[in-house]
Amino acid sequence: MTSAPRRVANPPNPWASRSVEWLDEPPPVRLEVFEEDCTSALAENDSPDLPFRFGFNPYRGCQHACSYCYARPSHQYLGFGAGTDFDSKLVVKRNAVEVLRGELAGRRWSAGREMIAFSGVTDCYQPLEASYELTLRALQACDEFRHPVGVITKGALVRRDTQLLARMAQRGGAHVALSIPFLDPDDARALEPWAPAPATRLETLRRLHEAGVPVGVSLSPVIPGLNDSAIAEILERARECGATQAFFVLLRLPAEVAPVFEERLRATHPGRADKVLNALREMRNGKLNLTGFGERMGGAGPRYDAIAQLFALQCRRLGLATERLAGIHEGPRAARAPEQRELF
Repeated sequence: MTSAPRRVANPPNPWASRSVEWLDEPPPVRLEVFEEDCTSALAENDSPDLPFRFGFNPYRGCQHACSYCYARPSHQYLGFGAGTDFDSKLVVKRNAVEVLRGELAGRRWSAGREMIAFSGVTDCYQPLEASYELTLRALQACDEFRHPVGVITKGALVRRDTQLLARMAQRGGAHVALSIPFLDPDDARALEPWAPAPATRLETLRRLHEAGVPVGVSLSPVIPGLNDSAIAEILERARECGATQAFFVLLRLPAEVAPVFEERLRATHPGRADKVLNALREMRNGKLNLTGFGERMGGAGPRYDAIAQLFALQCRRLGLATERLAGIHEGPRAARAPEQRELF
C-alpha cells in the first residue's frame, strides 16, 4: 500500500553525485522522478518458482531500460506505460528504510533469518540510488539487525557498498549476483542500453570478490539465437573474476513486455529477430510466454535441453554451484528451490 506518487519538481542528478565514478554516461532521455510514502517495505510472495519469500524494492521503474524486463507491466498500475515510461518515469519510496526498520523490529516479523532479496522487481543499484541511497541505508539496517540479504544487480554502484557487504558476508549474511547475459558490448547496449557495460560488471564481480563478498553470475535472460552461444565464455570470465555460483532463466515475455522487446530486437537485430522469436516459440509450445508455475522460467524440447546441458556442463567444469545463494542461512524455503532457477 502506498500513497499517490508526487512528482519531484527538480529531481536529483545521479551523475552529479559522489558516486559518479561508478556510473556510465547518462542516457539521452529526460528523467522524471516521483516520490511516494509506502506503508510496507517488504513484499512477500508465495511463488514456488522464486527462491525467496521477501523482497525489498525501493524504486519503481528502472533507468537501465532493459527491453526484456519482466517488471514493465507493473508500471501500468501507476498510470504509466510499460515502454519508455518504465525507463524514464521513476518512483522513489522515500520512507522505505524507516518502514523496513519498523518491520524488522516489530513483533509480527516472523521470518527469522530468512533472506531478504534486493530487489526482486527493479534494480536496487540503478543510477538514482547514487542520489537517494535507499539501498545503502536498507543494507545498514539489515546489518544492524543481523539479517541476511541477497543482492542481484547490473549496477556497478554496488561497489560503493563493498565494505558493508563484506562485513555482512563474514557472518554468512550477504551474497551478490551480477546479471551478465551478454559479453558483446554492442548486444548489451542494444537490449539493455543504459546498464553498465559487461566489462564493467565483470570488474565489479572481481572487486567484490577480492573484498571477501561471495559473488555469483546470472546469465538471465538466455535469448536463443542471440546470447546462448556465449554461455561458456560468460561463465568462464565470471569464474576468473571470483564467481562461485551461476544461474540462468530463459527469456520471459509476459504481457506488454513482448511488444517492447520485439520492437527493440527488430530495430537492433533485424536479420536475427525472426530466428530468435521462432526459437523461443519452439521452446514454449508455440508461444512466446508461458504463465504457469514451474514452466514460466524455463523451456522444453531439444534446443532448450541443449542450452541447459551446456550450462550444467560448464558449471561442473568450472566448479560453479547452481543452487541458490549457497552459504546464506535462509530458513524453511530452502528445500523448495530447484536447481538452475534464477535468483529473482
